[in-house]
Amino acid sequence: MTNAGTKDAIAPTQPVIPKTTVSVREIFLAFLAIGATSFGGVVPYLRDGLVTKRCWIDDKEFVEMLSISQSLPGLNATNMAILVGQKLHGRSGSFAGILGMCLPGAALMYVVGIFYHLHGDHTWTTAALKGVAAAAVGLILYTVVNLSQKALSHKFDFVFMAATVLTVNRLHWSVPRALLIVGALAILFHHPYRKPKTTAP
Repeated sequence: MTNAGTKDAIAPTQPVIPKTTVSVREIFLAFLAIGATSFGGVVPYLRDGLVTKRCWIDDKEFVEMLSISQSLPGLNATNMAILVGQKLHGRSGSFAGILGMCLPGAALMYVVGIFYHLHGDHTWTTAALKGVAAAAVGLILYTVVNLSQKALSHKFDFVFMAATVLTVNRLHWSVPRALLIVGALAILFHHPYRKPKTTAP
């Protein structure tokens, strides 16, 4: 047997990376639908479209990506579109996701801006905006309750959550400052830096 044959025989086989089953077109259409229907708050619509309906990511990944999106500059929706698109189809998936997310909102807001400029002081317009605001709070609360059941696994997670709310709402800290300080404490708490004690035989 030649050396080349020996090398081929003993060389470890590289794992085959499966091709993604989600196309760029599907990513674009999914985020286009989310961007066109997410009235009052995008987070519930993102979870419903990406986790519940399409099962592209699970709740754990959704919470992790949402945490990254909220910690970075920019809108949560566009940041999530980039992260999910990158996970599903690389650069082209990111581009398709952010284009689909932004396109309907940009077109709709242009029309709404013209309408609001002409009829913004009308009583029916004011009533409609108040109703949408109340519904948006309800949607966000619904999503928070669902995610908290799966994301908050320890009783101290509720302490960190309450600390973040108090620092932003009562102490008037900026969101990045609150996330940085409370997040650092949460990381130290969850990080397995201490070795488990072993009992002598």
